[in-house]
Amino acid sequence: MSGHSKWATTKHKKAALDAKRGKLFAKLIKNIEVAARTGGGDPEGNPTLFDAIQKAKKNSVPSDNIERARKRGGGEEAGGADWQTIMYEGYGPNGVAVLVECLTDNRNRAASEVRVAMTRNHGNMADPGSVSYLFTRKGVILVPKNDMSEDDVLMAVLDAGAEEVNDLGDSFEIVSEASDMVAVRTALQGAGIDYDSADANFLPAISVALDADGARKVFRLIDALEDCDDVQNVFANFDVSDDVMAEVDA
Repeated sequence: MSGHSKWATTKHKKAALDAKRGKLFAKLIKNIEVAARTGGGDPEGNPTLFDAIQKAKKNSVPSDNIERARKRGGGEEAGGADWQTIMYEGYGPNGVAVLVECLTDNRNRAASEVRVAMTRNHGNMADPGSVSYLFTRKGVILVPKNDMSEDDVLMAVLDAGAEEVNDLGDSFEIVSEASDMVAVRTALQGAGIDYDSADANFLPAISVALDADGARKVFRLIDALEDCDDVQNVFANFDVSDDVMAEVDA
């Protein structure tokens, strides 16, 4: 029986992972299509498209899917949707501020999905502007360590506009002004340093420290929001210590 239970648990985890991967693929494809529509279908002349394609490749999105999305967005093929970016604001458990970035072709559906996910997971929607002022748009680049030191990365990007380099354990996080992100990414490439992703994210000015119970509740809310088809990104101003994270994982 224990063997069967182990198999069932593994199967369930794999199904959940596959479902997440499918949703991630769809979100990355949307990003490519929108970037191509906004700035043109040539990655060499459209840094946003270049980064969207690189991120998709890093996450193993098939090349054919990437190319079709690029062509749809660039007008080389028919069939692209009229994607609109919408930002919803709210508060989660423990007063954690939440920004929900949607990319949708149906505003009513997106609003309904976000509202349901919020209310079912101890969250509340907030008026526009009541939460967003707590966040600042920044360029965020993740670099795998690959035996590099923090100083190696810092020296490569300091003159390109990087504001800070943070050690995240398995990778380094480079933070810059959103407008400097392409220059920082280009400096990394010039130094022969590989990177996993380059995104314009919303970073909080202040954070709310959570205990294990609060962390579990906030994580459930974020998972529910990220499961919504129209949600591209969720940003929140919580802070979880290593000890609390270990307790949550246990």
